[in-house]
Amino acid sequence: MAAPSAATRRKLQRKFKLRGFTLKVDALEEAAAFLARFPDAEDDALDLLLDELDKEPLQSSILDRDAVRRVVALLVEADEAVDAASPAATSARSALRVVDSFVVPRFHYDPIKKVFYEHTSRLAIHGEAGDKAALYRDRYQVLLQRLARDIYFSKPAFDTVMTEDDNCEITSIQSLIGCTGRRWIMGVISQLEERQFYLEDLTGAVNTCGFPPLEDREASLSMLMGLDFFGGGVIPTEETVRLSTLEKKAMNDMFVILSDVWLDNYEKTMEKLGVVLDGYDSLEAVPSLFVLMGNFCSRPCNLAFNSFEELRLQFGKLGEMIAARSRLKEHSRFLFIPGPDDAGPSKALPRCALPKYLTEELQKHIPNAIFVSNPCRVKFYTQEIVFFRQDLLYRMRRSCLIPPTTEETSDPFEHLVATITHQSHLCPLPLTVQPIIWSYDHCLRLYPTPHTIVLGDKSDQKAFKYTGITCFNPGSFANDSTFAAYRPCTKEVELSALES
Repeated sequence: MAAPSAATRRKLQRKFKLRGFTLKVDALEEAAAFLARFPDAEDDALDLLLDELDKEPLQSSILDRDAVRRVVALLVEADEAVDAASPAATSARSALRVVDSFVVPRFHYDPIKKVFYEHTSRLAIHGEAGDKAALYRDRYQVLLQRLARDIYFSKPAFDTVMTEDDNCEITSIQSLIGCTGRRWIMGVISQLEERQFYLEDLTGAVNTCGFPPLEDREASLSMLMGLDFFGGGVIPTEETVRLSTLEKKAMNDMFVILSDVWLDNYEKTMEKLGVVLDGYDSLEAVPSLFVLMGNFCSRPCNLAFNSFEELRLQFGKLGEMIAARSRLKEHSRFLFIPGPDDAGPSKALPRCALPKYLTEELQKHIPNAIFVSNPCRVKFYTQEIVFFRQDLLYRMRRSCLIPPTTEETSDPFEHLVATITHQSHLCPLPLTVQPIIWSYDHCLRLYPTPHTIVLGDKSDQKAFKYTGITCFNPGSFANDSTFAAYRPCTKEVELSALES
């Protein structure tokens, strides 16, 4: 194979950089070889290659030969590779990017330099004692740096005469010694003694509490200097403008979300799923994404062979059902997120994707099905969406120390949304209630706040827009036959249910 020309090298490096990728030498040569197949349509072929790479669950934004070759092989196999590169096709193909929790970048905050820096060393699943302490310290630092920018809690730029009621500057607990009057502190709730709860920061503890105020998404982004907290790669300004334009035109794109899908209850579940699939298959524009969230068993999936084998076969039958709807198989993507009781190495969060043994039968029928962690993240053009399957409302209410105020609302779901967004964390429960892999706690952060949060919960379905964040629970498909449709272009949620 002839070496690519200098002009081709520059072109490839520039285009890939605009999409947030860096090419290794062998990857560049692989990409150049692909372009050489289409001398009359190089630009279209390159756009198509980049669009397909955008959809891949890549481990890094630095691409090697294998990553590029895998996508090139798929494109070469397609007889209509050039036709698929038309603007209408590529816009739909490049819209969606799924981010597994275990590839979300981790950042630490430096309170001295007041900047975030990326953690570059390998993260251990089984952490050491220091990792548990770092979990709480990192959560605290993220919220504290956010709070320090709030106009009510930041120190005035110029010395002015202020009363105690006006000055809400945060003080460390250690600095309270010898102070009089009212002071504002920030910390985490801890139980240092039986039946005694304290508010603890990095220097000490007291016994009062309250929520930190929420920060606007754009304000957070302006302070992060282009760091990729969400995952999926940094999008340059030029590419953001292009994607924003395409996003506004994607009026027909729709996500259909079903939670608590019991596949072991075969006849009842499959009948209901068939009705849902038939309904959307009949639309002029079929949904671009179906999201199926666990639990996929009506009972906790144990290590018994029969339990695994039964679920494996049911996944195969589900694949047959989807494949029978040729329009859905061709134009829709199917995303599977495990539930809290599904098969996996442990119940600690984040949960890894369903084991390959269970899913291989389905993938024979639906090769482009995506099996991902819980929680997981999806980028749709420029929009950031978080999916989380956990019966969180019940557990949060059981662990509540102080009853929520009913001045603004008495709705439990709205209280839940306010809690997780103000805490910038999907599951702010004690580790004794919900274990979390210490080194991967950052995967559950909601900072900066995403555009949309989908909370799959067994409680009643509900949609709520809070400070510009769209939050909704599709309900339990197994118990109530409820599900939801989401239109990313307008951020509208359609709560749906099958008739009894």
